Amino acid sequence: MVVPAHSVLITPSILSCNLARLQEEVDSIEKYADWLQVDVMDGHFVPNLSMGAPVVKHLKTKLPLDIHLMVSNPHERLKEFFAVGAKHITFHAEAVASTGERKDIISDIRKGGAGAGIALNPGTPISVIDDVVHEVDLVLVMSVHPGFSGQKFMSEVLGKVTALRKAHPELMIQMDGGIDSITAKECRKAGANNLVSASYIFSAQDRKAAIAALRSA
Repeated sequence: MVVPAHSVLITPSILSCNLARLQEEVDSIEKYADWLQVDVMDGHFVPNLSMGAPVVKHLKTKLPLDIHLMVSNPHERLKEFFAVGAKHITFHAEAVASTGERKDIISDIRKGGAGAGIALNPGTPISVIDDVVHEVDLVLVMSVHPGFSGQKFMSEVLGKVTALRKAHPELMIQMDGGIDSITAKECRKAGANNLVSASYIFSAQDRKAAIAALRSA
């Protein structure tokens, strides 16, 4: 999916939702967002645990489901998210070092009917994904260490975004971590065109306004 240079997709992450009112929380942003991200954590690749497909299957939304697999075994987790209608699935470069396995995962994601993405932790250079960057639909540049919502934005990762945009003008570059109305401007200037935000959106009383602020950054 190519996003025009002047446009940006806003992807709320349900990591910061009130899970006791998950459907209500999603309903509150349904009309204003572009995608909906589900952060999947296994307690191994990252120290935290979060929801999986059994929760997502009960969620009603027309937004494309963007699954962010923060897990050590992404290949084994694909089918459960195909079953709940995932439209995009991103796995971490750090979890899969083998080029062959990366390509297999990308191929299987596409066979399952979803777009394929690869994510980079803050300390991981973009050269690590030279082997597959031309084969994915999306690169996710983490601007916090993955695992917990509400962390401070790490501006030092912006150079990676700038380099990716220069090398790959048509690439969808997603950023996730500490995204608010201020840091969103930095992300957009660097070349990001898909912004994931959790606590900034779901802690706002006016979520429509919060999403609009990100979109106009």
